[in-house]
Amino acid sequence: MKRFIAFIKKEFFHIVRDRRTAAILFGMPILQLLLFGYAIRNEVSEVRTGILDMSHDTVTEAITDKLFSSGTFIFAGTLQSEKEIAPAFAAGRMNEVVVFEPDFAGRLLKDGVAQMQVVTDGSDPNVSRIVTGYTQAVVRDWLAEQEDGSARQAGVEAVPLMMFNPSLKSVYLFVPGLMAMILMLVSALMTSISITREKESGTMELLLVSSLRPVQIIVGKVAPYLLLSFVNVVTVVSLAYFVFGVPCRGNIALLLVESLLFIMTALSLGIMISTITNSQQVAMMISLAGLLLPTVLLSGFIFPIHSMPWPLQAISHIIPARWYLVIVRGIMLKGAGLAVLWKETLILLVMTVLFMAASVRKFSERLQ
Repeated sequence: MKRFIAFIKKEFFHIVRDRRTAAILFGMPILQLLLFGYAIRNEVSEVRTGILDMSHDTVTEAITDKLFSSGTFIFAGTLQSEKEIAPAFAAGRMNEVVVFEPDFAGRLLKDGVAQMQVVTDGSDPNVSRIVTGYTQAVVRDWLAEQEDGSARQAGVEAVPLMMFNPSLKSVYLFVPGLMAMILMLVSALMTSISITREKESGTMELLLVSSLRPVQIIVGKVAPYLLLSFVNVVTVVSLAYFVFGVPCRGNIALLLVESLLFIMTALSLGIMISTITNSQQVAMMISLAGLLLPTVLLSGFIFPIHSMPWPLQAISHIIPARWYLVIVRGIMLKGAGLAVLWKETLILLVMTVLFMAASVRKFSERLQ
């Protein structure tokens, strides 16, 4: 046991004394969180809007004032004809053009229906849909404010309610996915390199002839990264809460325990990669190509899994980050407990046992 503890201390000091490794372990999570939180956003904050008003009455002026007073839309100019819309989009001066038909107020008062066209730049479909939705929401608010009822239409009105993220902040989406990506990359990548580095440097023979067993060597390699990755979890959650205002509606202790379980899953996966490779370059390529892309694309981090083709949905079941994302979003945003998330927890536990067993067996075979 003394040799085992000394081996763990040696691994820990080796990581801490390497400035480049320490920068990757502690600097990358902070930089990625700041980048995703400030630079990468789904919501649109400034929409350059042009107005093509063929009516010029009090109603169109009121809707226009309501539009630009919302804080999202920026007045980009007045157009005189529909022929000017395409050149304005091509020049990048406008993201949206609102067109009011002639005699807008008269039609609204007489028939109860008036046409207002919203023209958006469809070169970016996502932004176009968001801008259209913002504009429709502003018009609905203006209609709801009319006390005389002249602008209201009879029928059923659907009132939207966004639960768990009423302001639709994209950072609520990115923080759980970023936690999964950071832990998977740092834990799996660094541990996959650790054993292959011993092989390349020739120090693996010293470990093989020592009194340490294969399980002890693997656990000794994993233990320092387990502690450092757990520090990363606390750092990311703290930054998300204090800097970006992402809440944690569930039990914070449960979140940390589940994160610890996912770290063990990623570490065991990295150890398994290191046992089947003989060079750091190969281990790094397998970790980056085999873990980074699936974590980003197939875990539900950015793209919904249910909209993917069924073969990709089937593959996503073996991606550990998919189940961890469900756990983190359930705890942080929805306040869910273990009674709801037990299935995902069990899946991660089974994956951890399988990866670790495969690593120990492969390592034992190599010893023979």
